[in-house]
Amino acid sequence: MSKRVFIIVLDSCGCGEMPDAYLWHDEGSNTLGVIRKDSHFNCPNLVDLGLFNIEGVGGGVENPKGSFARMKETSMGKDTTIGHWEIAGIISPKPLPTYPNGFPKEVIDEFERRTGRKTLCNKPYSGTEVIKDYGKESIETGALIVYTSADSVFQIAAHEDYVPVPELYRYCEIAREILQGEHGVGRVIARPFTGEWPYTRTPNRHDYSLVPPHTTMLDVLKQHGLATISVGKIYDIFAGKSVSESNRTTSNTNGMEVTLDIQKRDFEGLCFVNLVDFDMKYGHRNDIAGYANAMTEFDVQLGQFLPNMRDDDILIITADHGCDPATPSTDHSREYVPMIICGKHIKHGVNLGTRPTFADISATVLDYLGQDKQDTAGESFLAEVIDK
Repeated sequence: MSKRVFIIVLDSCGCGEMPDAYLWHDEGSNTLGVIRKDSHFNCPNLVDLGLFNIEGVGGGVENPKGSFARMKETSMGKDTTIGHWEIAGIISPKPLPTYPNGFPKEVIDEFERRTGRKTLCNKPYSGTEVIKDYGKESIETGALIVYTSADSVFQIAAHEDYVPVPELYRYCEIAREILQGEHGVGRVIARPFTGEWPYTRTPNRHDYSLVPPHTTMLDVLKQHGLATISVGKIYDIFAGKSVSESNRTTSNTNGMEVTLDIQKRDFEGLCFVNLVDFDMKYGHRNDIAGYANAMTEFDVQLGQFLPNMRDDDILIITADHGCDPATPSTDHSREYVPMIICGKHIKHGVNLGTRPTFADISATVLDYLGQDKQDTAGESFLAEVIDK
């Protein structure tokens, strides 16, 4: 039977501040610790697999059905790109550039010259507030709203009725070409909006990432003819590199629906899933109840996934950073992330402690699928959890 690995990233579901959180002013952050206390949180499947048995989380069950670990981020960052790259085997010793005072004049001038449009804002801003505050002026003048955040992002917002989505995407491609080297931000993001003031963001967001600078597990798997199926924004995060099939999604629920459909198919290799709503809709908006409810909805769909796992399937559930919705900040937080691994040949209740890097996931996936990890980072923990 073909071996299949499913990695589901609960985007931003960190599980407690890392020792160096103070460098990012993230002391006290604990995304999972906050949402689990909310009345909307009801995740029996995750709890049964060992979510609360993870070191530092507390309150676990007596006989968890999965094995588990707390993962430390070795890379210097707390953003989506660096987090996913580390999961896939790349350690990033330097953080991607951020722009707390906006982008430098030479970058904006070149962007305006090449797009033929003026820009508005050019500073860190909430995505929902920026269209409320600059949307009318953007429509009246034809200017593009350019803004950033605490993350390494260059975001471009425009009303779909005045700047068609394909045109906005073209402007993002221009920005991506400009933003390389010294100004190589992790992502350029299209943020279309619609309707009347105060306007509504649409599902037509599109991310343009840097090409990963080193070999990833996706490269190794694709090179050896194995499937590398992406669900959600995984394709965007890796700039499409070594992704054999991309499936775009409109929500967490849709992402799991797509994953459940893929589960019915025959393939050998990896299905890599990102569920972004946790971060985008709830973490960044400090919506504790919404985050907790989204976890509950995921747990229901996880309950549909687990019984349909084949004998040689492995499921890994993890995260890429934190985004504590209870702190005054609406930005990502520097946190450990949870990791649960389960399958019919995976031992129950193995506590892997605190792993030194997210990249141990990549090494384990490659080990299970019979591939040498080559120059990817991390050490496999497969031998500790596989029930031979």
